Amino acid sequence: MTRFLSLTRFQKQCIAVSADLFFLPFMFLTALWMRFDVVDYLLIKQFGVLIIAAPLIAIPIFIRLGLYRAVIRFVDQKIVFVVVYGVTLTVFVLLALAVFLHVGILSRAVFGIFGISAVMYMLASRFMARAYLLQLSNNDNAIRVAIYGAGHTGAHIATAFNASHDYIPMFLIDDKKELQGATIAGIRVYPSTDLPELIAKNRVQEIHLVMPSTPKKTQSVILNRLEKLRVKVRITPPIRDLLNGELTVKDLREIEIEDLLGRDSVEPNHALIAACIADKIVLVSGAGGSIGSELCRQILLQKPTRLILLDTSEFALYTIEKELASLKTSHALSTQIMPFLVSVLETEKCQQILSTFNVQTVYHAAAFKHVPLVEQNPIEGIRNNVFGTLSIAKASMHAGVANFVLISTDKAVRPTNVMGATKRLAELVLQGLSAQKTVDQIAVTQKSNTRFCMVRFGNVLGSSGSVVPLFRQQIMAGGPITLTHPDITRYFMTIPEAAQLVLQAGSMGAGGDVFVLDMGEPVKILDLAERMVHLSGLSLTSESSESNAIEIQHVGLRPGEKLFEELLIGDNVDGTEHPLIMRAEESMIAWPVLQVLLDKLDIACRNFAYEKVRELLLEAVKEYQPQCGIEDMIWHEEKKRPLYENGKHVNDRKLH
Repeated sequence: MTRFLSLTRFQKQCIAVSADLFFLPFMFLTALWMRFDVVDYLLIKQFGVLIIAAPLIAIPIFIRLGLYRAVIRFVDQKIVFVVVYGVTLTVFVLLALAVFLHVGILSRAVFGIFGISAVMYMLASRFMARAYLLQLSNNDNAIRVAIYGAGHTGAHIATAFNASHDYIPMFLIDDKKELQGATIAGIRVYPSTDLPELIAKNRVQEIHLVMPSTPKKTQSVILNRLEKLRVKVRITPPIRDLLNGELTVKDLREIEIEDLLGRDSVEPNHALIAACIADKIVLVSGAGGSIGSELCRQILLQKPTRLILLDTSEFALYTIEKELASLKTSHALSTQIMPFLVSVLETEKCQQILSTFNVQTVYHAAAFKHVPLVEQNPIEGIRNNVFGTLSIAKASMHAGVANFVLISTDKAVRPTNVMGATKRLAELVLQGLSAQKTVDQIAVTQKSNTRFCMVRFGNVLGSSGSVVPLFRQQIMAGGPITLTHPDITRYFMTIPEAAQLVLQAGSMGAGGDVFVLDMGEPVKILDLAERMVHLSGLSLTSESSESNAIEIQHVGLRPGEKLFEELLIGDNVDGTEHPLIMRAEESMIAWPVLQVLLDKLDIACRNFAYEKVRELLLEAVKEYQPQCGIEDMIWHEEKKRPLYENGKHVNDRKLH
């Protein structure tokens, strides 16, 4: 019988028409039998014309109404209206024919009985065929799923699953009492309290959370309950992603950390976002990075005159330019997108770009941010994060840029690693320049009105090096999950939300401001790992001896890594006009003093004097408390060599 599924659409339509051609006269005979309690030759002879006319009238009507165009496996409650309407028209036409031919006029009840019988046949035949065809098309390896959410989207997903070869919907779950006990898309709705019993009884393999309009906080509470069931959970995207009505089974995704955080974004202040961007010329450094690229996307939608992209990675720059060009076309924007393959350390080139195109706002996102890599390459980290910031800041001042926003990090607060220390020193550079309001270049002092500010926040989800995709890969591979320390905690925020807040914070303040984003509650990474395992339908080795149980291994903190991150150095913090943005009042170094330190640090970096570099970092960033020694691999290798060769000190150049 599975051959039926391989028939052409026209062949299936012919079968449906043939069935109606046979059964509709039979329904008329049934009506005669129910009216007269007998069907004999005389009765058939009397109503013969109407018996033959019934399918000949009904089938053209149903063709016109599109009944035979409907795919049986996809039919739903809408077919009821089509059938009732079509049968009603058929009955009226038969009555008109009976009047015209003077046939059976005194037995009008026959027509009513035929109408009811025909409706019952048409509906029963379609739904029975639908159930049978779905059973034929079911894949033996199809996943048995429960759908959490019996609203409009849940019904849509249930219908899609019914027609899918990959999923078998077993039941619907909803917390609304008015829906419990109902049947939607042929599937019964149960309360969530019945889940444990239903999962065991129906051997459910996955739960699909289909509540796109539900607040994140409510979804997080539901996920907390589902976690205990040890069943894999998937979730629909937010309601804004479904507005085009193009939701498919493929749109159901894995649980992301933002689902677990239960953090609902705050409506942005569009006036703040547009203040430094709309109808202006904007430059983004590090435009191809995680934060930089999202800044570019959101900036473009604010309709700047020009959007200038700076990056040292050819591939990253090509990728973001191509994406922005597509976004520009789809939104019919006139913004000119200009990519430049250049390092922020190239002060003259940056100044030429800034001056030539009269840039008004700079978002400086270019930085080395991976803690272990910067720890092993401290001089490169200092050059890029500190002197790169100084370079493009000076270029901005000379070019008369109005607004300069530095993307900073929570690792700049009481840093324990080189990366955090360099980001704090970058903040100090901008604070010093802002207070000084002058910049020296070849004995020429030029006044500047550039307004500097810094925006500091924690980990962003989905950035390169994020722990979430790493954990997912490790779970899919069967483990183990590698965790640095059982007590390590981090703040998390989505990239779009962070970028949105950066754009708003950049419009605040008078200069030299350090803005801190409200990151919500810190997340214990061990709890995050355990929840990801449970919501993948698996168990931990500490809970189960099953062969597919996932082990969590503690591998120890990496060089310079902190257990806890902070966002404030002191307690002096004020609110702003945005509820998630705070202004921190923090210590700074006078520019003349800082300039001397920077000159010494530059010389030490050029001479690869690692000990001197560490010493100067400690002097410049008072809160810097390194948790490890110098990790640079060249320095370690040179330490293994003899101190003297041929009577000369091999490390003589590094002693100054």
